[in-house]
Amino acid sequence: MVLQSLKNCLWLPCVLRTPKACFWSTASGGLIIQSVSNDVYQNLAVEDWIHDHMDLEKQQVLFLWRNSPAVVIGRHQNPWQECNLKLLRQKNIKLARRRSGGGTVYHDLGNINLTFFTTRKKYERMENLKLVVKALKALRPPLDVHVTDRYDILLDRKYKISGTAAKLGRTSAYHHCTLLCNADKFVLSSVLKSPFKGLKSNATPSVPALVKNLFEEDPSLTSEMLLDAIAKEYAMQHQIDHHITLINPADETLLPGISNKTQELQTWEWVYGKTPKFSISTCLNMVYKDSVLDVKVNMDVKHGRIEVCNIDLPEQWLPPGLYSELVKSLTGSKFCPNETTTLVTTLLRLCPQDDELHSRWRLLCENMIRLM
Repeated sequence: MVLQSLKNCLWLPCVLRTPKACFWSTASGGLIIQSVSNDVYQNLAVEDWIHDHMDLEKQQVLFLWRNSPAVVIGRHQNPWQECNLKLLRQKNIKLARRRSGGGTVYHDLGNINLTFFTTRKKYERMENLKLVVKALKALRPPLDVHVTDRYDILLDRKYKISGTAAKLGRTSAYHHCTLLCNADKFVLSSVLKSPFKGLKSNATPSVPALVKNLFEEDPSLTSEMLLDAIAKEYAMQHQIDHHITLINPADETLLPGISNKTQELQTWEWVYGKTPKFSISTCLNMVYKDSVLDVKVNMDVKHGRIEVCNIDLPEQWLPPGLYSELVKSLTGSKFCPNETTTLVTTLLRLCPQDDELHSRWRLLCENMIRLM
């Protein structure tokens, strides 16, 4: 407690933060805004809103935001390929798909997010990252940080502390990047490791990297210090007041239509349904009565729905009619454990009242659901 108070005392020249009702009507030049929400869907919706509504010819914008635990995938990525969906569900970690490209990242409150908005003509991600590095060096000169040709920021020439993604519209653009401050690296590495085998996809794959938190390098830092240092550097470069405007992403009077954008980002159709087409070819090793059954599964999944389904079962293991109903029901359904659970529960009623048959059915269905 004393250490935290001391840190705050050492950072007295803090930027002024105030809420504002019409932030887009301020003077031209540049604007720094910060979200008061830690909800990933609300903050991604703010990005969409600014991109779609603000006149970036008059104002360049820096948006600062932080999220509660969430995994965020790129626009053209496959969540089954990128993360451990079962673990996300167990830990109640949100999954979001952003509108920009790039790879998958883990967010929590130990992670700072920065979004730079400009016109497409003025878009320059390297300059933005150099700005961040300059701010870090101004705050702590001994820090060894630099920007790579891949638009990452490395610490000590080895550890990735920031990744980059962007969306280029017809006239507007934004570049966003992360900054690892004090994220939970154990959770990060666990959830960004897909257990899926036999998946083939043309989706954009993430590139694994060694990561390190800035606070591991310098425990005297705080997230507020870093946010303020970046805001100060941005203000100096754009010759604007060193002032952060706080906004509430749930405020419809401030951001008309924001609720619809937030809701869309949470839908199954967006998070999973926008996944590029992929195929699965795997073998389920099912243990039944002290023996192991190899069940081959082949599926094609398009828009998150099972387009083609083949399950190669041992002969006579299930009645042909029940097997056919299973394949028929799965075809066209969501590649989703909840929907599949509902389907197989309904189909179980078609089973004869036979305990062994019910055991076999449940074993197969549990393995199919685990696949998703």
